[in-house]
Parts: sequence; C-alpha cells; structure tokens
Amino acid sequence: MWAELLPIGRSSASGGYRRHAWTSADAECRAWFQEQAEARGLAYEVDRNGNQWAWLGDPADGDAVVTGSHLDSVPDGGAFDGPLGVVSAFAALDELRFRNATFDRPLGIVNFGDEEGARFGLACVGSRLAAGQLTVEQAHLLTDGDGISLPKAMAAAGHDPDAIGADPERLARIGAFVELHVEQGRALDLSGDQVGIASSIWPHGRWRFDFRGEANHAGTTRLVDRRDPMPTYAETVLAARREAELAGAVATFGKISVEPNGVNAIPSLVRGWLDSRAPGQEALDTVLAGITRAAREYADAHGIDLDVARESFTPVVEFDHALRDELGRLLGRDTGLTVPVLGTGAGHDAGILSGSVPTAMLFVRNPTGVSHSPAESATEDDCVAGVRALADVLEGLTRR
Repeated sequence: MWAELLPIGRSSASGGYRRHAWTSADAECRAWFQEQAEARGLAYEVDRNGNQWAWLGDPADGDAVVTGSHLDSVPDGGAFDGPLGVVSAFAALDELRFRNATFDRPLGIVNFGDEEGARFGLACVGSRLAAGQLTVEQAHLLTDGDGISLPKAMAAAGHDPDAIGADPERLARIGAFVELHVEQGRALDLSGDQVGIASSIWPHGRWRFDFRGEANHAGTTRLVDRRDPMPTYAETVLAARREAELAGAVATFGKISVEPNGVNAIPSLVRGWLDSRAPGQEALDTVLAGITRAAREYADAHGIDLDVARESFTPVVEFDHALRDELGRLLGRDTGLTVPVLGTGAGHDAGILSGSVPTAMLFVRNPTGVSHSPAESATEDDCVAGVRALADVLEGLTRR
C-alpha cells in the first residue's frame, strides 16, 4: 500500500508532496482508497462532503468504531502526515482478520477531505462540514490562490457542491473515532517509545495581517519619504518570535503576499499570515495581543495602515478521557507497560470531531521530529508497532 501511494503527487524538484484538495493528485489518492476498500470486501461510500468511507458491518446499526485520517498534503509536505493513518487503518484490519478477530460493532475506515487546507486556506474542511463547524455559505466563499472557488473545484472533480453541509445522522452512528498519526515532534523519540496516546490539542488559529503603505520607485525615493510596509512586517515577525518564547507557545509567519511584488518597487501591500498555538487559551491570547500591539506600534511609527483579521480558530481540544484511558488499558493489557500520553500543537480531524463523537489519537514515533516537510519520517518497525497498537485498540473497542 505504501509503495502504491508514494509516487502520487510527489514533486521531482522538492521531493515533497502536493496532494491538494480536488486536484488530479487528490483524485488518484481517492481512487486508491476506493480500491483498497473494495479489495477487502468493504462497503464503500462517499458522503455529502466528499469524505470517503469503507465499512465492515452496517453503520446503520450504530455505535460504530471508526479509524482513519487524510491523504491530502501541505505544499511540499512529507509522506507520513495523514497517509500513515489511512494505510495503518487498512493494515490493522488485515491484522485483525489474520487473528480471526470477531466484531460486535461496525468498523469503519475514513479518508477526510481537505484536512490540510493547503488549497483553500482552511484546515479540516471535510470534517468541519460534517460536524457543522463550517456552514455551506462559508464553504462556498472559499477560494484558492487562482481565484477558483471551492464549489467550482468540487464540481470539476465530479462532486456536487450543493450537497455539502452538516451530517449529524452519520456522526451519530459513530461510537468512537481513533486516529493514528505520525508524531509531529520528538517527544516519543526522546522517551524511547514507539507509540503514544494524545491527551489534547493546543488551541490554535490563523490570522491575516495586512500592512498597507505606498508603492514607489526603489531607486529614487528617499528612505525618509517612504511608506514601506515591509520593514513593519519584518519587525512584526521578530515580535512574534519574542512573544511566543515568553509564553511557551509557538508563532509563525509562514506565508506572505506582496504587491506589486517588483524587485525595484517599494511595496504598497504586505500581507502576512500568522499561525499561533499555545498550551492554553490564556497563553494564546497573550501571544496574539503582544504581536498585534507591536505591529500597530511599528505601523503607527512609519505611517503604515494595519488590518488584522482572524481567519480560523480552534479552541483547546481535550480528547475523551474515558476513551483515552481505555486505549491505555488495551495497549498495556498484555505487556503491563504504560503508554506515554502527549499533548500536541497540531490540529487534526479527530479534534474537529471531538465535539460530536468520543475521539482519541495514537502517535507513531518520528525520529527527526520534522513534519510538513519531506524530512518527515518513521521507521518500518515503528510503523508496524503502530499498526499492531491500532489493531489491539480496534479489537478491544469493537467487542461489546
């Protein structure tokens, strides 16, 4: 399975992946998912929001146990973020069948669409729509960098954009959702453990900072006469680093747009997108307030107009404690070992679903600690350990 997925959407230049939502690479990944489901005799379906499902047993019976993740990527992302959870889900089912395991509850495998938000700028679109956290009207306003709207992209890929929306009936059939994911940090590598359990997801959000100045000639305009937004933006980037360090948080300006974007032109507009995450809401509020305050001070001092807009936000997610504890019990049952419990600063579909369904997450060790990059990795032994852990969990949860 892994070998079949590896070439899809891979850039020969960067070695990273460009599997963006509703593109040809995404279509190839979706076809692969359908093939895996049908090869195992699972009932395959696509929901109203484009999420793919594979079922063993009838989901209408309710109280289903579901696992899976996503197959799309960030721009030039790594191979493991998302796909490891989907591949491991099918592999765990194979392992359970090898064990001749019996299932008292329906078992589902899911590929959520557009988790990374690389194309339309909003993460977890498929799960947000299903959970009612993104309205149809909001979804229809999403556009990519080329001005193509989400509805137009979905229609071009053969999906009906007018059908999207909250799907409470489907989510009501799910009794537990467990997402396996490569760790996006080095906690497991430092502790020496192959697999961990998630405790919570830090609160996180995205904000757009628009710095507006005045375009002018780079060679003839005196420094004292300039209203150049770029230095103010640069100072704001440095302020973000300082504020994050003080609060024990993270803050990143990872995307920028400049107008008119000429080498010999002073910019009229610098637009930067801030991603910030913190262990708690108070710390996140402190970081954002500090960055915004510094940005306004710099802007006022240099005659720059500043607008700050929040584009997305997810509060702290505490995974279901009873389910989390059950995972620990199931994984330690035969070994007596205690599986480490980790917090994470990364968002996931499991976090979106947590308000509607009991959710939990398993992490597989990433020795580099690198994610959203071609350097992201996991050893074969650790991946196999993840599959076996997921199989143990699914076997335990599907027994009434």
